Parts: sequence; C-alpha cells; structure tokens
Amino acid sequence: MGDMDPHIFAVAEEAYKQMARDERNQSIIVSGESGAGKTVSAKYAMRYFATVSGAATEANVEEKVLASNPIMEAIGNAKTTRNDNSSRFGKYIEIGFDKRYRIIGANMRTYLLEKSRVVFQADEERNYHIFYQLCASSHLPEFKNLKLGSADDFHCTNQGRNPVIDGVDDAKEMCTTQHAFSLLGINELNQKGLFQVLAAILHLGNVEIKDRDSDSSIIPANNRHLTVFCELMGVTYQDMSHWLCHKKLKTAQETYIKPIPRLQASNARDALAKHIYAKVFNWIVDHVNKSLRATVKQHSFIGVLDIYGFETFEINSFEQFCINYANEKLQQQFNMHVFKLEQEEYLKEQIPWTLIDFYDNQPCINLIEAKMGVLDLLDEECKMPKGSDDSWAQKLYNTHLKTCSLFEKPRMSNKAFIIQHFADKVQYQCDGFLEKNKDTVNEEQINVLKASKLDLLVELFQDGEKVTSPTGTAPGGRTRLSVKPKEIRPGASSKEHKKTVGCQFRNSLAMLMETLNATTPHYVRCIKPNDLKFPFTFDPKRAVQQLRACGVLETIRISAAGFPSRWTYQEFFSRYRVLMKQKDVLSDRRLTCRNVLEKLVQDQDKYQFGKTKIFFRAGQVAYLEKLRADKLRKACVRIQKTIRCWLVRKKYLRKKHAAITIQRYTRGHQARCLVKYMRQTLAAITIQKFQRMCVQRKLYLQKQAAALVMQTILRAYMARQKYQGLLRNHKAVFIQKHVRGWLARQRYKRSLRAIVYLQCCIRRMKAKKELKKLKIEARSVEHFKKLNVGMENKIMQLQRKLDEQAKDNRVTSERLNCLETSHAVESEKLKVEVSKLKGIEEEAKNNANRVTSLLEELERLRKELTTTQKEKKTIEDWATKYRDEMEKMVAELKQQNGLLKTDKDDLNRMIKEQSQQMTEKMTRALAEETQQLESDLNEERSRYQNLLTEHLRLEERYDDLKEEITLSVSVPKPGHRRTDSTHSSNGSECTYNSEFAESEESSRHGEDVTRGMDTSLTLKLQKRVTELEQEKSSLRNELENKEEQFQRARDDEEHKKSRGAELEYESLKRQELDSENKKLKHDLTAMRQSLLGNAGAGAGAPGSPPYKVLMDQLNSSCEELEVRKEEVLILRSQLVSQKEAMQHKETMTEPVHYAEDVHKMKDSGAITQAYLGLKETNRSPTADFHRLNEDGELWLVYEGLKETNRLLEGQMQQQRRSYDNEVEVLRGELQSVKEENNRQQQLLAQNLQLPPEARIEASLQHEITRLTNENLEMLRTEDPTAYRSAKVNILRRMVDLMEQLEKQDKTIRKLKKQLKVFSKKIGEMGAGQVETISPGQMVEETVRPVNIPRREKDFQGMLEYKKEDELKLVKNLILELKPRGVAVNLIPGLPAYILFMCLRHADYVNDDQKVRTLLTSTINSIKKILKKRGDDFETVSFWLSNTCRFLHCLKQYSGDESFMKHNTPKQNDHCLSNFDLAEYRQVLSDLAIQIYQQLIKCMENILQPMIVSGMLEHETIQGVSGVKPTGLRKRTSSIADEGTYTLETILRQLSAFHSTMCQHGTDPELIKQVRVRVCVCVCVHVSDPVCVHTRLRDRCETPQLLMDTKIIYPVTFPFNPSSLALETIQIPGSLNLAFLTRV
Repeated sequence: MGDMDPHIFAVAEEAYKQMARDERNQSIIVSGESGAGKTVSAKYAMRYFATVSGAATEANVEEKVLASNPIMEAIGNAKTTRNDNSSRFGKYIEIGFDKRYRIIGANMRTYLLEKSRVVFQADEERNYHIFYQLCASSHLPEFKNLKLGSADDFHCTNQGRNPVIDGVDDAKEMCTTQHAFSLLGINELNQKGLFQVLAAILHLGNVEIKDRDSDSSIIPANNRHLTVFCELMGVTYQDMSHWLCHKKLKTAQETYIKPIPRLQASNARDALAKHIYAKVFNWIVDHVNKSLRATVKQHSFIGVLDIYGFETFEINSFEQFCINYANEKLQQQFNMHVFKLEQEEYLKEQIPWTLIDFYDNQPCINLIEAKMGVLDLLDEECKMPKGSDDSWAQKLYNTHLKTCSLFEKPRMSNKAFIIQHFADKVQYQCDGFLEKNKDTVNEEQINVLKASKLDLLVELFQDGEKVTSPTGTAPGGRTRLSVKPKEIRPGASSKEHKKTVGCQFRNSLAMLMETLNATTPHYVRCIKPNDLKFPFTFDPKRAVQQLRACGVLETIRISAAGFPSRWTYQEFFSRYRVLMKQKDVLSDRRLTCRNVLEKLVQDQDKYQFGKTKIFFRAGQVAYLEKLRADKLRKACVRIQKTIRCWLVRKKYLRKKHAAITIQRYTRGHQARCLVKYMRQTLAAITIQKFQRMCVQRKLYLQKQAAALVMQTILRAYMARQKYQGLLRNHKAVFIQKHVRGWLARQRYKRSLRAIVYLQCCIRRMKAKKELKKLKIEARSVEHFKKLNVGMENKIMQLQRKLDEQAKDNRVTSERLNCLETSHAVESEKLKVEVSKLKGIEEEAKNNANRVTSLLEELERLRKELTTTQKEKKTIEDWATKYRDEMEKMVAELKQQNGLLKTDKDDLNRMIKEQSQQMTEKMTRALAEETQQLESDLNEERSRYQNLLTEHLRLEERYDDLKEEITLSVSVPKPGHRRTDSTHSSNGSECTYNSEFAESEESSRHGEDVTRGMDTSLTLKLQKRVTELEQEKSSLRNELENKEEQFQRARDDEEHKKSRGAELEYESLKRQELDSENKKLKHDLTAMRQSLLGNAGAGAGAPGSPPYKVLMDQLNSSCEELEVRKEEVLILRSQLVSQKEAMQHKETMTEPVHYAEDVHKMKDSGAITQAYLGLKETNRSPTADFHRLNEDGELWLVYEGLKETNRLLEGQMQQQRRSYDNEVEVLRGELQSVKEENNRQQQLLAQNLQLPPEARIEASLQHEITRLTNENLEMLRTEDPTAYRSAKVNILRRMVDLMEQLEKQDKTIRKLKKQLKVFSKKIGEMGAGQVETISPGQMVEETVRPVNIPRREKDFQGMLEYKKEDELKLVKNLILELKPRGVAVNLIPGLPAYILFMCLRHADYVNDDQKVRTLLTSTINSIKKILKKRGDDFETVSFWLSNTCRFLHCLKQYSGDESFMKHNTPKQNDHCLSNFDLAEYRQVLSDLAIQIYQQLIKCMENILQPMIVSGMLEHETIQGVSGVKPTGLRKRTSSIADEGTYTLETILRQLSAFHSTMCQHGTDPELIKQVRVRVCVCVCVHVSDPVCVHTRLRDRCETPQLLMDTKIIYPVTFPFNPSSLALETIQIPGSLNLAFLTRV
C-alpha cells in the first residue's frame, strides 16, 4: 500500500507493522479543522485493525470496538454550521493487542464535552443526535411513557430552527444505537433508564419560570413539563419546583433559604440539565470501557486520537478556546516530532543536512498556559469573591496587551480578546468564561436527584462522588460536583480541592502529550475541501491555507530531503543477518553493515552512515524487507515439506485410536441410560401417591382454620361496639360536670378582677388629688422669683422635671393596665381554645395506659386544695362502679367491634384535621404578631429620626443664640467653654455633666462673670438642650427595648414563676423611685421655706452664703435627679419588654405546652383542672409578695441599704475622678516632652543631612518657629483673645510662605530640568568643549548633595499626620473639597478611606486624644460644610456617600465578628486594636440620618416647582399650556412657553439625581430608599389617585384625601462592606495632602 495514493488504511497498516516489528506502542493522530473528516478517518482506522488482527477470544471484541462508534456519535456528535456530524468532545482510544498481535480489548478516554450545547444552539445547528433520535422514535410503543413529540416542540432542540440533516434518518439511527447498546452489554433496563433521563432533560428545558417580583421567581402550579420531568426522574414535584426557584445560603451559624430572580432560576435550570447530561455521558463511557476491557494481559497498543479540530465561529466562547488550545498542543507535538527532533538527530549523528525553517507555536502556548497566562488569570479571577468577566478582561489587557504580540484587543469591544493561533486569528467573547470555568450546580437540586426512585439516576450521582483521574474521565467539567461531602474537616474550606475546568483540561492535555510522546506517532492530516459542505467541490486556496497552517509543506520538504528510516548497527545486524553469508560477518558490526549494504544497495545516496545509526531514504527499508522475506520464504518451503509429512502420519494414527475409544464409551453409556430410566419411573409413581394425599389434607385444615378465625373476629367486633357506646355516655357526663365547675370559677375570677380594678381607680383618683395639692403648694413661692429670676428658672426646671417624672409614671401605669387588659383578653381566647380542645380530645380514648398516671397526678394536686376533695371521692366511687359495669358488658361489646373500628378511623381523621387547623391558626397568629412588632419598630425609628431632626434644628438655634450672646457681652469669659455638639450627642449623661461642670466653673470664677451673663436665657437654653438630650436618650432606650422585645418574642425558655418574681421586683423598684421623688420634693419644699425665712436685702445676691448653699443643694439635687431618671428609664424599658414577652409567651407558649400535655390526658375535665391549677400556681407568688410587704419593713431596710451604697459609691467615684485627672495631666506632660524630644532629634538628623548652606537656613527657620510658639504661649497666658488673633495671623502667614515655597520649588525643578537638557546638548557637541570647563565648576558639582532613595516598606494601609496638620487635613479634605471639581475624578468614598486610614494610625499608636479630636473635627466640619452649602444637591449627596462609607469602615474594621464575615484575611489584619468606637458609630449614624433628610429636602425643593406644571404638560387638558383655548381656530398661540416644565424635564432631573449619587458611590440600598421617597413626594404633589389610594391604605390613621408632605419616613443604613484593600489606595496630588505619610 505504500506505493499507492495516500489512504487511511496505509497509515493504519504502517502503524500495525511497526508495532509488530519494533515492539513499540503506536499512535495515530487524526487532526484537521472542524468538518474535515477526522471522525470518519478514525472509524476506518479502527475498522482496519479489527479486520486485519482478529480477536484473541470468541467474544468478538473487534465488533464491540466498532459498535462503540455509533454510541459515541449519538451522545457526543452534533450538527454545526461547519459539519453535519461534528464531534463535540475529544476521545483517545487505545486498542490493546496480545503477544500474537490480536485485539484483546480497548479503552477510551474523553476530553471536554461541550455541555452548553444541551441548552443552547446557534442558527442552523442542532443539539446532540440522541435527542432527535428519541423524538423521531417517540411513536414506538417502548417510548410512549416518555411523552415525547416532535423536536420542534422542545426548547432544547428547536433553537437552531433546522432539526433535519439531509440524508440522515434519525429513526434508523436510533435502531443502530440500541443495537450497539445491546452489543456492548447494556441491558434493556439500563437503556430504558438512560432514555428516561434524556427525555427528562428535554422536558426540563420546557419548564417555564415566571417573575413573582423583582427578587424572586415562581413556577406556575401543575406545570406539565415539570410534572413529566419529576415522573421520569422519580423525584417529588414540590421539592424540585421549590429548589429551582430558591437557593440555600450557609453561614458559620445559620442557614438561609433565599428566593432567586427569574434569570438566575433559568440559569440554574440550564446548569442542572447540563450536569445531568454530563453524568449520563460519563456513565455511558464507563460502561463502554467496562465492556471493552481486556481479560488478559496487554502486550502493546495502538492509540487512535480523534479530537475536535480548530474552530472559529462568529461568537467564540470558552469551549472554542479550549478546543483551539488543544489543537495548539497537538500542533506543537507534531512540530517536535517532525521538525525539531528529526533535524536535531541528523546533526547529532553528523549527517550532512541543511536546516529547514518552520513555524513554532510555543509563544502561543505560553500565552495560554504559562504563569500569568490566560488560564492562570482565569483561575485567579474565579477565586475572587466578586470576580467578573469584565474584570478578567481588564486583567488580560493590562498583562498581555503590551507584552505579547499574539494577543490583541478588538477596537470596538472591551469584553473580547484576539489570539493569533497557528491556523488563524480568533476573537473570543469574555461573557460566560468565569461561569463555565467554575461549572457549579445548585447543591439542593443534586440532593433532590439523589433521593430519586430511579436506580440509574442514583447510580449516576453516586459515581460522581468518587475522585477520578484526569485521564480516566472527561476533564471538561463533567467530574465536578457542587454537592459537599458528608463530613468536612473543621476549619477546612469546601473549595480546597476543587479544580476549575480549565485546570482539569490543562492537566488532561499534559497527560495526553506524555502518552503520545511515549509512542511512535503517525499523523493523518484531514484537509477540508470547502466551507460550504458541498460534495465534489474543491477550493484550492482554502486547501493550501490548511496545508501551510498545519506544516504539511515543510513536512514534504523534510521527507524529500531527509531519511525517514533508521537502524542502529546492532539492530540492522540482528534484523538482516539472514542476508549475510558467514564470511561477511566480522567482529566489527559497523564494518559488517557497511560491506553488506554496499552489496545489497548499489546507489550510495539511498543511505547514510551516522555515529550510531544507519539512515535510509524512503523505500529502502521496504526493499531490504522484501529481500529478507524472499530468503525466509525459501527456507520456510523446505521446512514445510518435511514437517507436513510427519504431521499427516501422526494425524492418521491419532484418528484410528480415537475411533476405537469412542465406540467403547458409547456402548457403555447406552446401557447406563436404560437402567436409570427404569429407576426413575418407579420413584415417580411413589412420589405421586404421597403428594396427592398431602394436598387434600392441607386444604381441609385451611378451611377449618378460616372458619374459626371468622367466628372469633365477628364476636370480638360486636363486643367492642357495645363497650364503646357505654364508654362515650359515661365520658359525656363527666365532661359536663367539670365544664360547669370551670365556668363558675371563671365568673368568680372576673368579679374579683373587676373589684381590684375599681380599687385601683379610686386610689389613682386620690393620688391625683394629692398631686394637685402639692402642685398648688409648689406655686406659692412667688416673692423668691423677684429676688432671683435665674434661680427661680432652675427651680421651675426641677419642678417641671418632677412633673414629667410623674407623667411618665402615670404613662407607665396606664401601659401596665393596658397590658393587663390585653392579658385578660388573651386569657379569654385561651379559654375558648381550651373549650375547642375539649371536643377534640373526646375521642382520644385509646391511650389507656396514660390515664392512670394522669389521674394519680391530679389526685396529688387535689389533695393540696380542700375544695377538690369531694371531686376526688366521687371519681373513686365512679371508678369502682364503672369497673363492675365493665365486667358485665364485655360479652355484648364484642359484637360491636367491627362498627367501632370504622368510627375510630373517622374520629382519628377529624382529630388530625382539627390539630392541623390549630397549628395553622397559631402560625398565623405568630406571623401577625411579628408583623406588628416590625411595624412598631419602624414607627419608633421614624419617631427617633423626627426627634433627631428637631434636635438638629434646636442645636443650630442654640449655636446662633450662643453666638449672639458672645457678641453682646463685651467682657471676655475665660471660664466658659463651649461643649462640642458632636460630643454631646453621644449621650445625655456626658452632656449634662459637661454643662454642669461649666456652671460650677463659672460660679467659682467670680461674681462679675455671673452678673455679666444673661442668666435666664442661658438657663433656658441649658434646660432645652438637657430636655432634648433626655428625650433622645429615652427614645434610644425605647428603640433598643423594641428591638429586644422583637427578639424576645421568639424565645420561650423562661419559666412563668421566675417571670412573675422579676415583675414584682421591678414594681418594688418603681415604688422605691417614687418614694425617692417624694423625698426630693420634700427637700425642695424645705429649701424654699428656709429661703423665705432667711430672705433679706442681700440674701439672694450671688456669692452670699444662702446663694452658695442653694447652689450646692441644687447641684446635688440635679445629680440625684439624673441618676434616678436613668434608673427609671432602665426599669421602664425592662418592664415593657418583659410585659410584652410575657404576653407573647402566654399566647404562644402555653397553648403549645398545653397541646403537648393534652395527648397525655384521657378526659377534658382533667385537662381543664390542670391548666387552671397551673395558672393559679403562677399567680400565687405575686399575692404572697404583696402580703409580705404590707407592714413596710422590707421597704425601709432596702431604702437604708440603698442610701449607704449610694454614699460609698459617690466617694469612690470622686476619688477615681481625681486620680484619673492626675494621671491624664502627667500623661499629657510626658507626651509633650516625648514629642519635643523626637522633634529635636528629627531636626538634628535633617540638618546633618543637608549641605552647609541649607543648614543655616534650616536652623534659622527652626529658631523662628520656636520664638513664635513662645510668643503665642505668652499671649495665651496674658490675653486669650489676642492669642487667637495672633495665632490666626501667624497661620495665614505660614500658609502664604508655604505657597511661595512650593512655587519656588517648582521653579527650581523646572530650571534643573532645563540645565540637564542643556548639559546633555553640550556633551553631545564634542569632547573638546568639555575640556573648557573650569576646575571650580567641577568642584562645585561634586559638592552638590545627592538624594539617596530609601527602600519603601510594605504599605500597611495607614496614614500618619502630625497634630498640627489636623486643621490642614480637615480643610483640604472636607471644607475645600468640591464635588464638581477634584472629587468627581476620585475613587468613590476616597475622603472616607483617607480619614479612616488616619484614624487607624492613631489607633495603632494608641493615641486616644488624637482619635477623639480627629473624629470630632471630622463631624463638625461635615456639619459646617452642610450648613454652608446645604442647598447644593451634589455637596449633600457627596457627603452622604462619604459619611456612610466612613460608618461602614468603622463597622468593617471594628473587630466584631458579625461585621467581619466578608473580609479578606488582609482586611482582618487591619482591624482596630485599641479603641471601641461603637458610640461614635451611633453619632455618625445620626449624622447620616440628618444628611439624608437634608438631601430629601433639597431634592423636594428642586422638584416641587417642576411637578405640577410638568404633569399638566403631560396631561392633555384643554386650555393648559401648549393646547390652544377654544375659539382660536388654527391661529398661532401667543402664549409663551418659557419657564414651563415638562415630564421630560422631571425625568432628566431625576436621572441627574441618580447619576450623581451613583458617581459619588452611594449605597444601592440607600439610593433605593431615596428613589421611593421621591416617588412618594411626586405622588403627593400630583394627587395621583393610585398613589394616594395606596398610601392611604397603608396608613393606620383615619384616611384623608391629602397627605402630609412633611412626613419623614424612617431610613436605614444596611451594612455594606468594601472589597477595596486599604494598602492599594493612592492619594492624588490634587488633594494637597503631601503632609500625610504612608505607613
């Protein structure tokens, strides 16, 4: 065949002969473009081996090898635009041979199945052939249960819109596939299961998923295709429909089930279909390999590689990238074998040779698989938490665009890249690369499939859990599972051993290359004649292009000029020894071979002698083989002649002996058969006799036993019926007795509660009268107001606080009464439920064993109560009587047994239904209460934010009034200090203490200061600020209580007895506080009387003894009042939370426990008694406690202990404060000394590094700075006002000098650059001119200092600044930063990141003063800039975004585990280590709420003039704006349109708002809240009926037509961590923050 035209059989024959001759494994590599005929060529090669070699056994292995082709084509081939039978996977088939070179088995490896084709096909393409074969055979009886139809009916098969291939009958192909399955040993049951799974995939593709809302989806009920899918797969419809639209999120503590939108649900459905098909593909490949597995030891093999060809489509994705990567590796292997190794061996053997150039594709392979290559970057991006295709594309551009010439970027796309392959340039689209590389499937969907009733499906997913080698299974994502293993090592990540598809494919290709390199390769280059799939059409240009791309032309050149065959001298001698004579054999093998070749081959150009080998041109080895074969043939003929004679004689003798032996054994066998037949006949007759007797006896015994059983059952049934009737009558009488007793007790309890309630009302009325008297007495002191108006204001303030305290107490008592009323209503509900449960439990009589234990428990409880002894005795008498009656009626009850069974089943069903209704009712009640709690929480949040707005307004008013006071008073106030507003917002306690300290300080500094102040105005402001702070604190406590109440509503762990004791303790505490308030009132009255008695001319003057005594008592009273008020707030929050928790538990827990205990009881009367006894037991401690405290002794003892503890605690706190003050002073002095020392050392080191001229200038500048600081210190001690003005002037002067210095530095750098340019030009002009430079200049250049660069350390994400630079930092970063200027080009939230990095450094050095001043300055500056530019939307939006980002950074790096879930390890290292800034987080949250409200106000001010006119322009109303009035027919309107707004104007403005907030990096959740608020504003102003109706329906108040436009909706700031690493942030120079040092 070697002399004929190229043919696939010739290549196969050459491989087979070389395997037999060289005893080395062979490989046939079939390559070419898609559609060139690779699959057919590989099929013919295997057919040749099956025909030539035959099988070593009788199992027809060669037929099985050929039968695997139609199976693999059906499940792995599909129609594409370039090929009607394109292989969408790669396979390498190893055909094994024994020592006699006969086929003994085969093994198949597969590579990268194109799973995406299962759910998507392009135009003019098809899915895999097996789907169309199933649809074409759907009319056959064995496929009726699959419920299939035409291929056009399924989404997975009709996307290409051309489901038919010309000349192919899918029904016949299905028969061929079934026959191949049977030939390979796959039985009909497994075939049926495979077809069920494949049909289920088609039905799954037709499942329609619809939107429920924007964040969730739903599958319509009773979806036909999903029903068929679940029936075929053997899974439940509910589980599959649920997990197709939901996913499970697992955290360290909890597991959440989250709905997913329709797009994600459709992607999850497609991923499941692809995963199932991949499992089926793997299963079929494994069973084919099992069928083809060799049973004996394999001696050698021939591998046939049929892998996908080079592909390029209009849209190329991850599959085409992997296919072309595999072709690059195969082309490299071809180059290595044909070009590199061939020519290297010629040079090594010193054969005369001229090197031939060829294309080396190693750079392209390095681009794909090397470090930081395409696959490496793809795997790295898959590991990122928020990795995307766009970010991966940008990494590719940044890495390879300027470094690799084979990588290009398309001009019109940022989501694609171009690679220059060996065949052509291919443009790949980045969309979908990450998802296909990860290849994830929903875990819960896999669990549903694992629970299938279909055995084959369970086997598919059990096999998938085993770890397989990359060569044994398909690496294209088919071995990946998203299902987690059952046991996971603690702390280990579930993704440690999870390899991506690209990584697996790269490893499998590497192992394939190792296999090919270990064998002798034979190449089959398939050339595609045309791209139109036309027969008998040849395109010469296209063919030449393919020949050049695959290196065939260079191969021809090497073959023409080279030596393809070679032998070592020893091999040549051993092979062709038969052609030599004895005299030609010499001791030197090389010389012997040379002499023989000269005789056998006359043309010396046909061979060459190398160092160790002999090289032959093409055809010479075949000529030598012919000579050798002729010589051996002659010798064989002679040997055969002799052997055949001997064999024929031996055969005759064996036949003769065998004939005699056969005759002897045949006659003996016939005799034995006759004797055996006679014995069997006799035994059969005996067996028949006994067997017939046994059958007749067994029938008689069965009939007798059946008659007895029927009689027994009938009699027992009748007896049970009679017994149940008597039992029901007796139980009904018993229940009536207990129900009537229970109703009487309930009436008595209601009367008792009403009496107690009337007593409470009368006592409250008396208390109100007493309070009114006390108020009248409090207003009688009128002359003291004339003496000192300021002191009267303070006294009135205390009186008002006491009134508020009394009012709060009344509100608390009213709340408690309301709670008791609601508790009573709830108890009534529970009674109704108990009455319902009685009817339910009437029929639960089958638990006879539990009755005895419950009766004993009831008897024990009844012995404790004297009123229940008679009931106990009655029950015992009834039990005795009942036992006697039961003994008499046993016979009658047996007859009614059958009827009672039916009644029992009906009653059990009713019990189940009623219990289910009760469960649903309890669940619904829980949901309603949870919703109510959430609405209360939102209302509390709204109230808190409204008060926060009011607080901001009053705070601004307070600042304005304080400035007016400062301007109006001419005398300076050295003792007055303004309390920072930001610090005051941290809590009422800090604010009050600071203000009180100020008042004390001012009173101690002298009488002149007190007289110079407007005392009444200051006291009013202080009073208002204190009230606001207290309201804020109370609201915050109430908000926390509401949140705690919402959390406690779900807990049911506390017992009722402990709950009652806690409530009594809290009531006792409240009474104690009331007595303390009364005591304070008494002290205040005594103080007033003493003042009235001692009133004189100078008694009320400031500085007098009564005035000081009054101030001291007033200060102590204020402190005591604040302490008491905090205790009242804490107790009130605890009371409210515990009351609500008790109410919720009584409504939820008691019915649950009661329902559990009900199953243990037999009658409803016992249930009622147990429930009432439990309630009375829980209420009894309260009454006993009141009875214990009636004489008041316990109260007096507790009051005395409390007073003692208060005194001791006050002394201890005073000592602690003095100690802390001393420590702070010493620490401040030590820190100042350290700073001065460090500053001096730094200046000294800097001066030593400078040249002599610069040292003088630096020392002068340092001396000027020192003198300035000393002057400022002197001014500070002498005159603070002059000190401030001087400091401001000096700072301004320093700023001006710094600006001039910067300008001079820029000028110097510019001149230096010019000097370098000029010096370079002078140097180029010639060496002669260089010699003209004077020696003085040379010396000057050597003296010039040289800057030695330092090694930069790793940036830790911190910024260091000096304390004196804090004002400059705040000024440049907050006050002077304009959103329209520099901030537009910055990273979103960059100011927040910079401030946090400065804060991190202050935390790192443990400088609490620096942390406090930085946070205070930041908050004040933001307030200042918002007050200054509050009407500018961009400014407000910009600082809302940065404030939220700063708040998120404080949370993310706080060290709290709840905020560190999404952090990287590096971000966890950056957490704050020394300070807890939780209070400042609350302050920033309040500031963010204020900015948000200001933003809403700003947007409303902009939109309000646009809305009405714009909507009227949009509505076509006659006579408005653009429409002409009636009567103006076709005349030009004179009405001007200027100044009017349209709907487009409003939409543009809203779009501008949205784009501005997105540009500033505002959180998406916050943008959504702003958008909702603006939409409500528009609806309110337009009075849209739909919006107004929706708003009124949601409101709880009385509906009204108009809505309140000033209503403030609550806003929340969900935690939004940042993935940006702090060490990667760069500070632009435009911010003028050069004084910050990166640490």
